[in-house]
Amino acid sequence: MAAPDHPPHAAGGDLATTLAPPPKHLGVTHWSSRLLAAALGLSHSTVARVWTEHDVKPWQTETFEFSTDPELEARVRDVVGLYLDPPAHAIVLCVDEKSQIQALERTQPPRPVAPGRPERRTHDYLRHGTTTLFAALEVATGQVTDACQPRHRHGEFLAFLKLVAKAYPRRQLHVVVDNYATHKHAKVQAWLARNPRVRLHFTPTYASWLNLVEVFFSIVERQALRRGDFASVTELVAAIRRFCDGWNQRCQPFAWTKDADQILGKLQGSTTSTATGSGPGRVQDGRPGRPGRPREPSRRTPHPAARAY
Repeated sequence: MAAPDHPPHAAGGDLATTLAPPPKHLGVTHWSSRLLAAALGLSHSTVARVWTEHDVKPWQTETFEFSTDPELEARVRDVVGLYLDPPAHAIVLCVDEKSQIQALERTQPPRPVAPGRPERRTHDYLRHGTTTLFAALEVATGQVTDACQPRHRHGEFLAFLKLVAKAYPRRQLHVVVDNYATHKHAKVQAWLARNPRVRLHFTPTYASWLNLVEVFFSIVERQALRRGDFASVTELVAAIRRFCDGWNQRCQPFAWTKDADQILGKLQGSTTSTATGSGPGRVQDGRPGRPGRPREPSRRTPHPAARAY
């Protein structure tokens, strides 16, 4: 029998060293298989095999944020309750703004998609300004009320709230928003006091992923903006409005799939994990299904995820 290329304890040392920061004199932020192999006197393939066996990937990184909101549980239950058990005879809306949308014009016309070749475009572009998209997603139907403004201060937010209220006359409106300062401005609060049929519900701090309109913004980005070519802000705004008009003709509601106990349980599990650290509530800012957040709400169609659009 051939002798192993490393002693029996090497795999454990390999893994332990991988999980520790590299020595400062190396000048690197994380281990590579060859650097670690040289440090331990092993072969690069041995290190790679141990990493594969333990699903360790030092070259990858994800983002996260700890929610320090003292009302974390109450707000999760409030917002999720609106999705799963909306009040009778009321409208639930998810409102937010997608700011700093750039009107980018490529320096040369793109080459269209062809068999065996994807669409191609230049890497450089000209900037022609920005706009902010305000959107209100009706949870029950998927319909969107939209408006574009050059800025996103409290005045623009209040004007949009009035537009939304006008679109749903004589109806109780429960509006889910995040903790952006403009949403809590004194003038906004004064208007809400004069219009008690409109009530704001705040997502927890660093948990705007609870707001369903973020799924809509993701779809807008992928289908109308990312590959767009806009010679002016006017062209950009026109493209956004065309998309929203088309969306309202073909939309279907998103279906929220996790109750508050499931979400809070996952948050608590993330904070007690020795591999991910601790804190009052860990909320990931990553893709759907990662620890610390619910999966992206599915559509009520054979394609379960919103990415099916």
